[in-house]
Amino acid sequence: MQIKALLLLFLISCSTTQAQKSYAKTEFGLKAEVDSLVIELQFYSSKNVRVLKSKKGFDFDKNSLSVIAKPQNTNFKISESEVSTVVLSSDDLRVSLDLVSGAISFQDLQENLLLKEKIEGSHLDPKMDVNEPSFRVKQEFQLDKDEFIYGLGQFQEGKMSQRNQQLFMRQDNKETVVPIIQSTKGYGVFWDNYAPTTFFDDLTVTSFDSEVGELIDYYFMYGENADGVVKQIRMLTGNAPMIPYWTFGYWQSKERYESQEETEGVVQKYRNLGVPIDGIIQDWQYWGDNYHWNGMTFGNPTFPNPEKLTKAIHDLNAHIIISVWASFGPETAPFKILKDRNMLLDFTTYPQRAVNYWPAKPDDPLAGVKVYDAYNPEARDIYWEHLNEGIFSKGIDGWWLDSTEPDHLDIKDKDFDTQTHLGSFRKVRNAFPLMTVGGVYEHQRATTSDKRVFILTRSAFAGQQRYAANSWSGDVVSNWKTLEKQISAGLNFVSTGIPYWNSDIGGFFAWEYPGGIKNPSFQELYVRWLQYGAFTPMMRSHGTTTPREIYKLGKRGDWNFDAVEKFINLRYRLLPYIYSESWQVTSNASTLMRPLFMDFSQDKKALDLNDEYMFGKSILVAPVTEAMYTKGNNDSSATFDNTGSRKLYLPASTDWFDFWTGEKFTGGQEIEKQVPVDIMPLYVKAGSIIPFGPKVQYANEKLGPIEIRIYPGADAHYTYYDDERDNYNYEDGSYTTIEFTWDDSKNKLTVGKREGNFEGLPEAIEFNILKVTDKNSSGIYPKTATTKLLYKGKSKVLKID
Repeated sequence: MQIKALLLLFLISCSTTQAQKSYAKTEFGLKAEVDSLVIELQFYSSKNVRVLKSKKGFDFDKNSLSVIAKPQNTNFKISESEVSTVVLSSDDLRVSLDLVSGAISFQDLQENLLLKEKIEGSHLDPKMDVNEPSFRVKQEFQLDKDEFIYGLGQFQEGKMSQRNQQLFMRQDNKETVVPIIQSTKGYGVFWDNYAPTTFFDDLTVTSFDSEVGELIDYYFMYGENADGVVKQIRMLTGNAPMIPYWTFGYWQSKERYESQEETEGVVQKYRNLGVPIDGIIQDWQYWGDNYHWNGMTFGNPTFPNPEKLTKAIHDLNAHIIISVWASFGPETAPFKILKDRNMLLDFTTYPQRAVNYWPAKPDDPLAGVKVYDAYNPEARDIYWEHLNEGIFSKGIDGWWLDSTEPDHLDIKDKDFDTQTHLGSFRKVRNAFPLMTVGGVYEHQRATTSDKRVFILTRSAFAGQQRYAANSWSGDVVSNWKTLEKQISAGLNFVSTGIPYWNSDIGGFFAWEYPGGIKNPSFQELYVRWLQYGAFTPMMRSHGTTTPREIYKLGKRGDWNFDAVEKFINLRYRLLPYIYSESWQVTSNASTLMRPLFMDFSQDKKALDLNDEYMFGKSILVAPVTEAMYTKGNNDSSATFDNTGSRKLYLPASTDWFDFWTGEKFTGGQEIEKQVPVDIMPLYVKAGSIIPFGPKVQYANEKLGPIEIRIYPGADAHYTYYDDERDNYNYEDGSYTTIEFTWDDSKNKLTVGKREGNFEGLPEAIEFNILKVTDKNSSGIYPKTATTKLLYKGKSKVLKID
């Protein structure tokens, strides 16, 4: 008996020794073999590690489409434990590899468990992808039962936390795939695979399961908090550049303006009314019929002189962007060139039929439209060559890249066998928006630095923030439930590190509301959606079947007109705050539209709220997402003189000021706010400094005076930022910052020395400083400013009573 026990111990010892020797240190981490798996760990920073798991004997050469960073020489050490585990330790992270099972776990330096793979949770099941040997790729993790996770892109599920669900992740009109999650434990995971993928989570397992791939490939990113995770995401996949100042103003759009006179006329009517506007969008069919789909020329006779159109818009101190697609009709010049070079993808896309109405009839002739191979750099060159010559040269200010997922009709499995420049369409399906949007951005940057790139896109993938892309939520239906779902959809999207997002104000399809814009039930929905839209990164009104222009709602003095004008003006007053926050997005990896877990991770009541968020780090937004004045979808008897109310939660650990009244509340409680139709609940965190701009008709009309509002109750700090607003000189240091610091106990505000300079910076700025109380705050236009300062760049300390 004793001999058998000794023999068993000897065998275990040999097995352990063998396991411990089955790895080797590499330049950036280590490489090990466990059974049939080759496992490699690579540090990209002390907080960021790449995990690769491949089949022994299977060669691969994967260059990530999303990750532009390279592994870095990181200070790390390797140690072994007595249980056949090798530990890779950096200055911030411990990564443990079980040399028997191949499972990996991640800990902080205090050995607190952050995330672990499930034992036997790595799956590489051989399969043929067309004629190429490949694998179905799956990795299973085990999360804490009370852990919250966010991200994955944009899905219309109405959920904030992404626990306890299954999502099939393939790019679609209203669903945007970004396979990144981040946790309330301060880490993130990027699943670097571009094939259709199923995400699954319950109390026992969390997994990514991709239809095809060469290997398991993911990045573990330790940020310690949500902003830190976003910083790690952008370190890997690219920084978000500054977008033009004017893009943060108000945008008007419609499916579609049918002539250049109509497009110009919309801007002129806003100017005549004195309602601010900065952007107008020209939708499709300016090219003519569907055989000339997306021809990148103004082939429609109602647009005879595009240069005259853009000049007229610019003379009105506004800007214009235009709809461009990822597909071409058979009579266009790009189609013929791309077809000749085998650079078109063979599946059915929109528009399927040649007619210019929707929906088409089954017997209408086929249009022959095809999507181009955006994975091919030569195809992207051809795309830009025609875009530049046919449209950009006419003075267009930016791009509405529609159907960038792209539209894929009558989906068949064989469609995914279609060969792209990078292999089967199946293999790279979800990365299409990254490639086509990136092609436009990179080519415009190479063409000129005098005009910042701005791209509005219907789809996105990991890393797209580096391409000045502002995503929108697709062709959503106009109703209250959809409005509510936009909030969590957008918040989860920005949790993946892509900061700019919006939705069609009012919803795209208004077919549930007879009479459209004249229907009071639709008007109530539209007003509430616009209030929400004023606190998203892009404030853009758009839809089909009914117009959305403010003068179609009514006239000044009508409840609906006045409510819309009020929030457009509020948006413009907030432009200095928004632009300064956008500088934090670029310079410090911040996020403008912020889920509550980003700033209140210790407040469990705030972690799964799907109807509130922070706009910047100071303003709490609680959109109204239910009808309070109309009943049903066609209530002509509605009156708007009564007052509804909305319950909301104020996160703990701080006090809050009602933006509209100045009333102060203690955090950590639910309150009920009365919400007449021209009020959306807004609360400002105590210890905030917010710059407000003057009343203007367009973003760049005038610089000041700037109103500085102090919300007391805690010390505060704010960085005010400005630059030339529509070029890339800021990348070379042409910008200025001013640091504002509030000492709450002494009622003192320090206005710091102005740092930096840029062309056009005025010698002096007038600051009107207001310490907010319930006596002097009246929302958009407060009653008094307690202190005036003509600031000429020198530091100043002010006593604020």
